[in-house]
Amino acid sequence: MLFNSYPFLLIFLPVTLVGFFRIARGGHRLAAMWLAFSSLVFYAWWNPIYVTLLAASIAFNYMMGVQITRRHSIGTAPKFLLTMSIAVDLAVLGYFKYANFFVDAIGTVVSSHYDIGRIVLPLGISFYTFTQIAFLVDAYRGKVRDLNPVHYTLFVTYFPHLIAGPILHHSEMMPQFRQTSVYRAHAENFAVGLTIFAIGLFKKTVLADGIAPFAGPLFATAATTPPSFVDAWGGALAYTCQLYFDFSGYSDMAIGISRLFGIQLPLNFDSPYKAVNIIEFWRRWHMTLSRFLRDYVYFAFGGSRHGVPRRYVNLLATMLIGGLWHGAGWTFIAWGALHGIYLVINHAWNAIKQVLAIGQSSSRSLGARAAHLFTFVAVVCGWVLFRSPDFGTAVSILRAMLGLTEFALPAAVADHFPALALLLGSMGVKFSLGGGSQLLRMVCWLAISLTIVFIAPNTQQIMEKYRPGIGTETSREATAAMWQWRPTIGWAIVCAIVGGCGVLSLHRVSEFLYYQF
Repeated sequence: MLFNSYPFLLIFLPVTLVGFFRIARGGHRLAAMWLAFSSLVFYAWWNPIYVTLLAASIAFNYMMGVQITRRHSIGTAPKFLLTMSIAVDLAVLGYFKYANFFVDAIGTVVSSHYDIGRIVLPLGISFYTFTQIAFLVDAYRGKVRDLNPVHYTLFVTYFPHLIAGPILHHSEMMPQFRQTSVYRAHAENFAVGLTIFAIGLFKKTVLADGIAPFAGPLFATAATTPPSFVDAWGGALAYTCQLYFDFSGYSDMAIGISRLFGIQLPLNFDSPYKAVNIIEFWRRWHMTLSRFLRDYVYFAFGGSRHGVPRRYVNLLATMLIGGLWHGAGWTFIAWGALHGIYLVINHAWNAIKQVLAIGQSSSRSLGARAAHLFTFVAVVCGWVLFRSPDFGTAVSILRAMLGLTEFALPAAVADHFPALALLLGSMGVKFSLGGGSQLLRMVCWLAISLTIVFIAPNTQQIMEKYRPGIGTETSREATAAMWQWRPTIGWAIVCAIVGGCGVLSLHRVSEFLYYQF
């Protein structure tokens, strides 16, 4: 939606930015109201009808939060008020996101068909619902300190995060809205914000959209035409890189736009494919969702307080909910269950290592590199489930990735490299496919993409001297000085080139993948 309407964004952003700082001269409350109003306009550009739903959600949750907080202050906060509030939020989310799925599932079980029509999923409903559920729970726990209605409205509607995250926490955002420095224009904020935005734009329109054509055909045809080993791995890796750059690009752009206003968003993405185990992967991938699932789902189930078996059950249940959050489909649930199993195995292995007194491998050891590769392959296999429209497609691709189908290469390879073809042919490789040039392009794209993923510093490492977002200090890898951004002419030229490439690639742009979640 955002880039399909990029002319609107090019008008909306400067008008909102200039208006914000000009109105701030008349008072912080007015500036916050202006930013909240502008955020609603931004959301209405997609579909004005759903602004009513968003406004109703904000009003309901704010009133419930006020009631819960006031009763907590006198020691009489009833749990039923919290339960009822969360139930209403989940009922609304469930209707829009899961009604069709559950009706279809029930119809399959009872061999009947019920038609309630196709319900359009409002953009960002999962994000602003989870954001407000966290607010209600913290109000019940006595952790809410700011009940300013303007700040709360801005906290929920703030447009850089509203469409696809990150999931915000009131303790991080609402104090910023009270800071006088936020309402003053700063050259550093503009420079840092535009740089991060340019990097994010490049990731999305050049890298993610550039490699996407090598992923789509595999998942579109695998159910009816079993892919070869090379096609399966090529398409799966292409989607793995596409999703990485797509989500990383959006996260950067959200942080960059927000920084223009002097407001810091929480870090949501920290080179997750560099993780050496699944636990670390989930500390790096969609970090605010992982935080929400840990603090408000896993701990609510009991966490690790009731013994090891119960802990593993809680992990599985939490990841099942995480899978269902991503989409109303059995493949998403299976993906969540798979990652739940991954986490259980990871925690069990850590426990075994403690019993056997096995030390932690250094990051450069052979064991650590093997763990890194094993984790990455496990994640790639999971993405096959995540992306596949049905189980038939996923099974077909995974079978091919395991080598259970023929190993074939384009015939053009045999034509141009006869000696290599003779050697590979003796090993059972067939040269029966077309698209030799397509294979070469895919290999080049994958080589470039995976090099960036595994070797290049990420955005927060490049910008680390200027603390681009909340939680930047959690980044794990040191960055050489030559890669660290500075406000110099040289870096300005580099950023202009990067941003220019991103803008020139807008002609082939697609929606962000996380818009559908």
